Amino acid sequence: MKLVVFLLVILTFVVLALAIGLWTLARQVGILFERISPMGALVNDSGPEVGQRTPEFSLPSLTGGQAVIGPKSLRSTLVFFLSPTCPICKKLLPILDSVRKSEGQWLDVILASDGEDGQHKRFIENARLSSYPYVVSAELGLAYRVARLPYAVLFDEHGIIRAKGLINSREQFDSLFNAFEMKVGSIQAYLDDRAVAQY
Repeated sequence: MKLVVFLLVILTFVVLALAIGLWTLARQVGILFERISPMGALVNDSGPEVGQRTPEFSLPSLTGGQAVIGPKSLRSTLVFFLSPTCPICKKLLPILDSVRKSEGQWLDVILASDGEDGQHKRFIENARLSSYPYVVSAELGLAYRVARLPYAVLFDEHGIIRAKGLINSREQFDSLFNAFEMKVGSIQAYLDDRAVAQY
């Protein structure tokens, strides 16, 4: 009988110790999450700034027709800069397709790159991109000062740039749309302003 009571006491202490350990671990995870909060698209300071009007272009698309970059009645535009040799760009294509399907009521997606047309035509065929406007223009990349890929610029129906940045993940893609909806320059700027306001 004494042995059973002794074992119950020990088990009670073990359960309490585990509960305290779990609570401490959960608290540390919460603190860690606050310290490394999700970052949005990585915004560079070059090129047209958020809030400025986009440079306007009308460019021939390798998939047919003209791709208009500028104000459009009731339509916002996402210009996604990519390269056939960029592995991250290829990884993001299914995400881009999902974005276009879910946001298609108000958003046009244009793919942009530079280089030789032949390489891009093979890429369009292999990656099944024939339903996208696909432009090859060094001038377009220079206008936005695109230095690294993949890069995206999101502007509204008036041609005003609402979000832009280097994109490496679904979260960074989503951050462009979050910044657009929240009417902030970027999620980074929003998080920095909140951090300053808290201290």
